[in-house]
Amino acid sequence: MLLLPMLLVAMYSLMQTGNSIITFKITFNNYIRFFTDSDFLLILWRSLVIAFKTTVICLILGYPIAYYISKTKPEKQRLLVLLITLPMWINMLVRTYAWIGLLSSDGIITGFLHLLGFKHVQLLYTETAVLIGMVYNFLPFMILQINTALSKMDKSLIEASHDLGADPKATFLRVVFPLSISGVVSGITLVFLPAVSSFFIPKLLGGGQYFLIGNVIENQFITVGEWNFGSAISMIIAVIMMLLMMLVRKAESYGAVKGDE
Repeated sequence: MLLLPMLLVAMYSLMQTGNSIITFKITFNNYIRFFTDSDFLLILWRSLVIAFKTTVICLILGYPIAYYISKTKPEKQRLLVLLITLPMWINMLVRTYAWIGLLSSDGIITGFLHLLGFKHVQLLYTETAVLIGMVYNFLPFMILQINTALSKMDKSLIEASHDLGADPKATFLRVVFPLSISGVVSGITLVFLPAVSSFFIPKLLGGGQYFLIGNVIENQFITVGEWNFGSAISMIIAVIMMLLMMLVRKAESYGAVKGDE
């Protein structure tokens, strides 16, 4: 049952518009159309790039936060984790709408930038706004995954590293980080995959001027009504995601081996 929707999408992607299940004929025209259209390829590349940027920023911000949380007392850890997960109790769509007010020309952030001397700053309906929205929505996933890995770490290994004369930097690079790779990989997966296929964040914060592959799929299904072509794009994204997950898992295995060494 779990695979049934995916199988239906795969079937639709191999059909032409107007075909029915009864008159089903296999065709690869939908895939050929996508890969021979430079506009669609550009949008796909843009989606991968912004998902990569989102993931890198979330990792840069998330790791120090998770590391700090893991070093605090259990009571404080629970409080900090609660504060991080608190925004997730609100629907993601509502949270994204809130950023429209913050990033608008008369919003708090733009007003603050004006006070700093940046008089002609346009944040809303730009790539920057989309990036901010994605980082804000997906950062908690990165923090929680890394914090879980760090919290489960055997603290005696860190003490042993210090006893052997390693300084804090060497201990982090040779002990802490390798042992937290599983959390980093899980965080990367939970951030990159939804970011590359997101459609309402670029739609709201990009104002329809910043089109990503998720918007193309939504447009094909809802506006244009070309379910077959939309299904083909969905299958292409699914394959890309599976390949990326395989690469990430291989990196995790390699990191685990290095950590054991």
